Amino acid sequence: MPTVDTRPTADALLERIKDRDRARLRIYIGAAPGVGKTYEMLQEAHSLRRRGLDVVIGLVETYGRKDTEAQVKDLEVVPRRRIEYRGVTMEEMDVDAIIRRQPQVCIVDELAHSNVPGSGHGRRYEDVIDLLNAGIHVLTAVNIQHLETLNDAVARATGVRVRETVPDTFLDRADEVINVDVTVDELRSRLREGKIYRPEKVEQALTNFFKKGNLSTLRELALRAVADEVGEKAASYRAREGLEPALIPERVMVCMSSNADAPRVIRTGARIAGRLGSRWFAVFVETPREQPARIAMRTAEALRQNIQLAESLGATVVRVKADKPADGLIAFAQREGVTHVIFGQTARSRWELLWRGSTLDRFLAAVPDAAVQVVPSDPEKVLKSP
Repeated sequence: MPTVDTRPTADALLERIKDRDRARLRIYIGAAPGVGKTYEMLQEAHSLRRRGLDVVIGLVETYGRKDTEAQVKDLEVVPRRRIEYRGVTMEEMDVDAIIRRQPQVCIVDELAHSNVPGSGHGRRYEDVIDLLNAGIHVLTAVNIQHLETLNDAVARATGVRVRETVPDTFLDRADEVINVDVTVDELRSRLREGKIYRPEKVEQALTNFFKKGNLSTLRELALRAVADEVGEKAASYRAREGLEPALIPERVMVCMSSNADAPRVIRTGARIAGRLGSRWFAVFVETPREQPARIAMRTAEALRQNIQLAESLGATVVRVKADKPADGLIAFAQREGVTHVIFGQTARSRWELLWRGSTLDRFLAAVPDAAVQVVPSDPEKVLKSP
């Protein structure tokens, strides 16, 4: 009987050493505003300070909530940076000042926030990366609707397209992801009591975003997202410790195109890959009419944006050349041992499908062992923004 060596590999040992030295990131996730993410972060900040750690507040938004304001207490707050924009003075987190101060732990609220033009980065999660790279541990918070791959699910459930998003790959950097959860009835009670929004906004919120159905869906998404992240962390731990991986490694392939529905397909693929803890590919088949010299400018730009989105969500983007899309997808799936495939719903007419054949049908016939999911077209292109 052959001997199985379960000792950690050199790469796994190196990762352990790096993990000890690197700054840690904890993310608090909630289903909606008002669940208590900031409150819990501040409580943890006081707990860490009692244990002798140097803790500062980089940025906290209390929105006038008295319970949250009371939790700031005597924590040191790094003054915000003032930026002039279009004749108005705006305030943003002063990343440079925090790094000069060099605390051990920094509290950063509203992770998905878009910074004022003229800031060092466009997005606050990028500021957090700077803090981590400077060796500062970070506690931060975000609502579930701001995760990039859940953008479509949230839009369908609530009718609201959230514009400020955080790539799910940022969660992969987190050492801990914590779900701050309250029941739907409790959250709505907090809203009625004026603990979330000003009194004049309460009724509108109750009949729109804070409807029971919306909150139930968002709560379920938050619970699932955190469960998925815990599963991924467990898989990473097994690899780091040299424990046996899954017997059959899963591989996910997203069939990427240049059309407007491609982002929905890409996000779906990222979520499936995340749940499986697997590597995933976004594959674009370059047919003769889509060669760089022949592709329309508008199509090329849409493709560039789709590629950028796939990369930001952790995909390995692959461009395959073939006369027909099915040929390129089949060849790649067979070569890489793809186990899960995500297609977008075709916009071609029934007559075209009968005359030319379906890419999906050809793929299913050639790769029968792969699990295939078809993402339907978005029926509603225009959604109101919060």
